[in-house]
This record gives sequence, structure tokens and C-alpha cells, in this order.
Amino acid sequence: MATYIILGRFTQPGAETIREFPARVDFWRQLAPQLGVQIKGVFLVLGQYDFVMMMEAPDEETIAQAMLSINLQGNYRTETLRAFSENELREIISSLP
Repeated sequence: MATYIILGRFTQPGAETIREFPARVDFWRQLAPQLGVQIKGVFLVLGQYDFVMMMEAPDEETIAQAMLSINLQGNYRTETLRAFSENELREIISSLP
């Protein structure tokens, strides 16, 4: 499965209901297997983003569906990045011409 890093920011409604964030994370963890993804970690962060998630999914369509489902709540704006493991990085670089 491919690894994805999701950078998230709270919208105004999300910030106003911040106390509900842990329950929302619990909901995501229950929903994830139904969407074909695995949540590897959720982190509250400092800086321009409010939280970071690490997820695994078999393909881009699956992660897109999962993120659209999460964003339907209207509490977040997210940016999804494809992450390559160190082994994948080594393979990619070793195949350069």
C-alpha cells in the first residue's frame, strides 16, 4: 500500500468545535477500513497546519475518496501528499539514468 501524508487546517466551524476533534479522529478510524485505507497516525502540530495524518491506501482513487469523505464534514481543509519510504526512495534514485 502507498503512504500518504495529509496536512490539515481547521475551518472556522472546525475551530469553533475543536473539543470534538478527538471524537472525529475516532470516527475516522472506524470509517477508514470501510473506505479501504489505514490511518497510521494523527498528530496535532504547530505552524501553518493544525494536524497531520499518515495514511496508507492501495491507490490514488481510494485516498481521494477517503479524503473527500473526511472533508464533507466541513471542519477541515486538507492537502494530501504521496510519501515514498526510504526503500522506495532508494529504488527510485537507483533507477535514474
